[in-house]
Amino acid sequence: MSAHISNVRPKYDKVIVDIVDYVTGYKITSKVAYDTARNCLIDTLGCGLEALEYPACKKLMGPIVPGTMVPNGAKVPGTQFQLDPIQAAFNIGAMIRWLDFNDTWLAAEWGHPSDNLGGILATADWLSRNAIAAGKKPLKMKDVLTAMIKAHEIQGCIALENSFNKVGLDHVVLVKVASTAVVAEMMGLTGEEILNAVSLAWVDGQSLRTYRHAPNTGSRKSWAAGDATSRAVRLALIAKTGEMGYPSVLTAETWGFYDVLFKGQPFKFQRKYASYVMENVLFKISFPAEFHAQTAVEAAMTLHAALAKAGKRVDDIRQITIRTHEACIRIIDKKGPLNNPADRDHCIQYMVAVPLIFGRLTAGDYEDKIASDKRIDALRDKIVCVEDKAFTKDYHDPKKRSIANALTVEFKDGKKLKEIVVEYPIGHARRRKDGIPLLEAKFKINLARQLSLKQQQKILEISLDQKKLEDMAVNEYVDLYVI
Repeated sequence: MSAHISNVRPKYDKVIVDIVDYVTGYKITSKVAYDTARNCLIDTLGCGLEALEYPACKKLMGPIVPGTMVPNGAKVPGTQFQLDPIQAAFNIGAMIRWLDFNDTWLAAEWGHPSDNLGGILATADWLSRNAIAAGKKPLKMKDVLTAMIKAHEIQGCIALENSFNKVGLDHVVLVKVASTAVVAEMMGLTGEEILNAVSLAWVDGQSLRTYRHAPNTGSRKSWAAGDATSRAVRLALIAKTGEMGYPSVLTAETWGFYDVLFKGQPFKFQRKYASYVMENVLFKISFPAEFHAQTAVEAAMTLHAALAKAGKRVDDIRQITIRTHEACIRIIDKKGPLNNPADRDHCIQYMVAVPLIFGRLTAGDYEDKIASDKRIDALRDKIVCVEDKAFTKDYHDPKKRSIANALTVEFKDGKKLKEIVVEYPIGHARRRKDGIPLLEAKFKINLARQLSLKQQQKILEISLDQKKLEDMAVNEYVDLYVI
């Protein structure tokens, strides 16, 4: 006799309800969150402008079908493209993530919450241009900042206690879920329609982490977030038509997300949604390096100067020991050949060797021309990582959220340099006072890569003034970036 299976439509899973209640009902009041969101916006767009210097990124820009023009479509900063919001979200999402230089959130699951800007900015720009065409008011940039804060919060709070990488899934699932929720609200969907949209994001097939790990590391990791945030716009538009959702997509026995993809374990939550994630997000300011290595690179820069002072060369080194945290070892402790830039920017040995040799680490240092320098691989072979349990504990401590690395250099003659320990990178919330001037300097450099001096000056005038930026129409702000 077959078991009875109830066909009574369940209520929506609480995880989905909480997301939608937050997106539709929570008012952001934190000045720190809005200030940080503005800095996040300019940093993220700057990363995209820098990425456009790389042909591998630029070839992915534009419409799916060449020559397609979309009246009142969303514009792509740094280009002349005006696209439908789905493809514009892909373009913007891919360019801002390409060089691994936008913000980071580290927890049980790591990720880059500003990846959501692809869907947010494309949707806001498209809505604004169509509103003006219909004689209505456009969205303001404060609406974009609000959506950014909420997308950061959804992605980051789920990530705090739930590791998707441990079950082989990529963190961009959280980009898709967060982007879907905020762009659906931005489009004016009803609460029920947003529930449907978010359920569609969870029921989608989710990306494997294959492209982030040896032996398959490759460039999809640079456009995976663009793909996720553009898919979110698509799902929101589908839900807007009245398409049904799937209430127990997470909890359904056998067929739900938990049973199929999360080893039967329900999500855990550390805190309610507010504005915690944006307030504490990590900026990549000095180095385009996977964030678990940021402090290691900073330490390596100090050691580069110490080598010269001691009258030593990298050839004199016998071994370099990196005391680090567990997540670093799991993600970027890598031996053997590195096949492409995507492989290299996820290898801590490479990211330490380059600054020790050259006294720098730039996006260009991951390209074949620099990687062919035989000194890099020779030094990589001398670098070993060891876990420090205290570092791992502090990495997960919500009051510290450190990303510590400590480097010790030993020479062939038996001498060694003093260990250099860096607990918090320059982009950490604890170092905002030092970091923001450098973040603004990074933005200015990136503006100059693509835009005229007149454009640069106008963008800076608006972008560095909180009130001016918040009050500006989205379409007018995006227009400043069109070449």
